[in-house]
Amino acid sequence: MPERRTVALVTLGCARNEVDSEELAGRLEADGWDLVEDAADADVAVVNTCGFVDAAKKDSVDALLEANDLKGHGRTQAVVAVGCMAERYGKDLAEALPEADGVLGFDDYADISDRLQTILSGGIHAAHTPRDRRKLLPISPAERQESAAEVALPGHGPVDLPEGLAPSSGPRAPLRRRLDGSPVASVKLASGCDRRCTFCAIPSFRGSFISRRPSDVLNETRWLGEQGVKEIMLVSENNTSYGKDLGDIRLLESLLPELAEVDGIERVRVSYLQPAEMRPGLIDVLTSTPKVVPYFDLSFQHSAPGVLRAMRRFGDTDRFLELLDTIRSKAPQAGVRSNFIVGFPGESEADLAELERFLNGARLDAIGVFGYSDEEGTEAATYDNKLDEDVVAERLARVSRLAEELVSQRAEERVGETVHVLVESVDEEGVYGRGAHQAPETDGQVLLTGGEELSVGRIVEAKVVGTEGVDLVAEPVTGSLACSEEAGR
Repeated sequence: MPERRTVALVTLGCARNEVDSEELAGRLEADGWDLVEDAADADVAVVNTCGFVDAAKKDSVDALLEANDLKGHGRTQAVVAVGCMAERYGKDLAEALPEADGVLGFDDYADISDRLQTILSGGIHAAHTPRDRRKLLPISPAERQESAAEVALPGHGPVDLPEGLAPSSGPRAPLRRRLDGSPVASVKLASGCDRRCTFCAIPSFRGSFISRRPSDVLNETRWLGEQGVKEIMLVSENNTSYGKDLGDIRLLESLLPELAEVDGIERVRVSYLQPAEMRPGLIDVLTSTPKVVPYFDLSFQHSAPGVLRAMRRFGDTDRFLELLDTIRSKAPQAGVRSNFIVGFPGESEADLAELERFLNGARLDAIGVFGYSDEEGTEAATYDNKLDEDVVAERLARVSRLAEELVSQRAEERVGETVHVLVESVDEEGVYGRGAHQAPETDGQVLLTGGEELSVGRIVEAKVVGTEGVDLVAEPVTGSLACSEEAGR
């Protein structure tokens, strides 16, 4: 009997990429590949790249080069690039990085096994010529669902599964294989984006916005519950647009309570929300539905009106603060995070001061700050009024210092609060987890003192007794574990 082929998936970038990797893993396992964790133990190392910003692209290239170094020193025979960077640059990436034995775009995902086998056998699969994926679906959102079957949509999964792969939850669950034992998993709610922010290239290589059907999202969540997942995080480029191509822009409000009722799931978290698209009904559902955590990942990007208009975005400091006041009037302990760009073309000192005014008043739990740099193919890259690199760097350092101080202050405000912590690791370093106001990897964590008897996946009620920067220190309430109905509140 021939030796089974082995493959390792190395994932960079966002949670959406993690879902895509697990879809690729499901396809490969269904076709007889053995999945291994370490690239050194694999015949083929598949690197799921990120193409968002320069730093992420550099990390992707470094990962490809690191995997290439394994060739000739162990089992690894081939290194293949997939993901956003591979889709965005295609043959240009293949020419610039000959160390990659293959560069596969989204259209190759359905045939990933054949592609890898060809490469492993010494054949060549020509890298694709990049194209604007926004043009693959109709302009009208209402017409997109009928065309979706003809377009590769990573993370959406097939309608018909190979025989024997459908779990007990139903025949339309995804072709997906979990790559770790974490009690948390992302679920893709939609793909693509219809917004035209002048600094962002994502729509050009991820395509126009298209929702997954609620039944697919529900069945995937049921399957994850059967796999031991306790928390799901709904991801897409813009969750507030969910349902607009299905005829109901308020579909998320009705879907969330259904997801919260899935057996085994104790928390439902929604990420990637657009402030300009927030509506009262969605805020109500996010702040009042048992098991749906009051968590708001709001994409503010800036707060000075002039900068926002140049970004082709909407809002201002006072409207954003009013939105936060509305949220906290309904859920005082709600978690809020956001990202910001400083040094955008034309940003004045007054604009920067306006952003600092917003940050000082917003009481955000987590803040990401990025210095502006040109992104190929974006409108902002053509602007004339760019700031000097040293000015951008100074502003980045200045706002980053402020952000660090403010998130530490916000963490200190939580001392004395009761939080429900999902335990994610128990080892010699301690017991760590996350409160309802903290998303995976981005928003800090909670150190549980005196919780050594706890196990991964448990949700425990604890009182915050201290802080370490953005992180919290909490003591479990004696004899108390959060019941499933309370876990998200």
